[in-house]
Amino acid sequence: MSELKNRIDFVYIFDVQDGNPNGDPDAGNLPRVDAETGMGLVTDVCLKRKVRNYVQAVKNCADGYDIFIKEKAVLNKFIDAAHEEEIVKNAADKTTAAKDIMCRKFFDIRTFGAVMSTGKNAGQVRGPIQLTFSRSVNPIAATEHSITRMAVATEKEAEKQGGDNRTMGRKATVPYGLYVCHGFISANLAKQTGFSEEDLSLFWDALKNMFDVDRSAARGLMSAQKLIVFKHDSMLGNAPANKLFDRVKVEKQCEGAPRKFEDYIVTIDKDNLPAGVTIEEMI
Repeated sequence: MSELKNRIDFVYIFDVQDGNPNGDPDAGNLPRVDAETGMGLVTDVCLKRKVRNYVQAVKNCADGYDIFIKEKAVLNKFIDAAHEEEIVKNAADKTTAAKDIMCRKFFDIRTFGAVMSTGKNAGQVRGPIQLTFSRSVNPIAATEHSITRMAVATEKEAEKQGGDNRTMGRKATVPYGLYVCHGFISANLAKQTGFSEEDLSLFWDALKNMFDVDRSAARGLMSAQKLIVFKHDSMLGNAPANKLFDRVKVEKQCEGAPRKFEDYIVTIDKDNLPAGVTIEEMI
């Protein structure tokens, strides 16, 4: 595995059409929204889930590419298994030895980090990749739709309806929303977790393709539209991330409500870049 030696900052732009990109369970699963501005929100956890699902589908939990936070997992079982390894049993510092095993085994631990002190202690890991909440470029218009199910769940429900067997439900969608996420990759933390250049390549593949392996009727049409990467020639970086992000502008170019990606224009200022920083458009 090749060691990651460069700090990286990136801008990830994706959109949704006629779907709910990230429902809020505290608000009846309506699309998340900034109450003051009306801008749509997608949590970092939502995108990390899709990355995990993509890696699990592509690698099929192969050695070194298992997923720690996966559906219906009992996390302490994985931690306990690490403590059963001979190298951990014979180690003077069992916590650190177990943490090293967990990082080598699980892609998402060495990528995003994890808290592994909930049972037998494997410590806490700060992951080299961190994501912000994604925020829509314009306010979103969340809409609720009534839907009909031509069946009921129980005989009791059927008796109440006299055999009509129809139930009503609700479905929330965003007609269209373009979201911008900012990401940070620390070479220092990558060194601590063992996150490699090969892992980074897999992460980029996930951002490009994860919506295509995570389709759902509830989420409508979600698509990756732009991935703009700022690479520094040092571990600590050569310029503040916010100044680099300011070089990416996303502006509406249509009249009225946008309904497709082409209703926006994305411009990248590549002139007079700080020394030691390069830009690559990966999508």
